[in-house]
Amino acid sequence: MREPDLIAIKEVGQIGETIRRTQFSVIEELATMRHALPIIPALLLGLLALPAAAQDIEKGKDINGVCAACHGQYGPGGKKGEYPRIAGQRAAYLEDQLRSFRLRKRMNIPMFPYTQERELSDEDIKDVSAYLAGIELPTKWPQFKDNDDALTRLTAMEKVMIVPRAEGNVDNGKAIYQKHCASCHGKTGKGRGKFPMLIGQYTNYLMKQMDAYVKGERPHDDNDSRGILVEFKTSDMQDILAYLTTLQDSQQ
Repeated sequence: MREPDLIAIKEVGQIGETIRRTQFSVIEELATMRHALPIIPALLLGLLALPAAAQDIEKGKDINGVCAACHGQYGPGGKKGEYPRIAGQRAAYLEDQLRSFRLRKRMNIPMFPYTQERELSDEDIKDVSAYLAGIELPTKWPQFKDNDDALTRLTAMEKVMIVPRAEGNVDNGKAIYQKHCASCHGKTGKGRGKFPMLIGQYTNYLMKQMDAYVKGERPHDDNDSRGILVEFKTSDMQDILAYLTTLQDSQQ
């Protein structure tokens, strides 16, 4: 056999050996991956579970200085419901409404200029919403110590917000609310996601908003501009509000 032929055969053998080694390495790698595969979803879930970047609460407090002119320093609202309570409200709802004011999806002339991006960026919206959501307003008068000074007493008193019991058939209001409203606003009226907290809000403000939904002046949700409220009588809506005022003690 000629020398070139011997060289060719040798090279073919080397190539075959390389292929076998490569196949073996691939098999080993697949075996390793087979054991690692269950870990990968766990790692992904761990990454998803990491908390989102915390909002700047101090910055949100500073931004709230502008809001306080109407809604009060601690966000209780004012003028018996002309300005709604925003303290303790769900952050996702506050963010959504501030953007709705900016886009004029929810018409409110006084709010419009304050929500423009040059005045209130998207990050500012998140910061002030997070700050307001963290404010707690007690529904019971505080107990003071003998050595509490006047400022301490005054500050504590200013944070108390007790919504008077509304007139209406509480039992009927409870039945309607739990059947038609609780799935979005929660069984205790504390809201869910972008759906707002209702307890602790001024009764006349809530009635005004319910009326706006029924008239189509304010969109109730993305699927229906007027929502379920169109099916209720005025007396039913009053009964719902009467029931909600019985729930405020559950905030404590």
